[in-house]
Amino acid sequence: VLGAVGASSVVVAIVSAVIVIAIARRRLGGVTGDVLGAVIEVSATCALVVLALWP
Repeated sequence: VLGAVGASSVVVAIVSAVIVIAIARRRLGGVTGDVLGAVIEVSATCALVVLALWP
């Protein structure tokens, strides 16, 4: 529905989720429920920032 801006926000959300999970695996040795909750919050925030800043 949102075209390029929607696709971009999804890509940014996925990339941010992968980054947070990679950091958690390296520093904590795995992924816990708290990490998954943080992934949800970080990826949603990143997607909303893309939507807000798109011209």
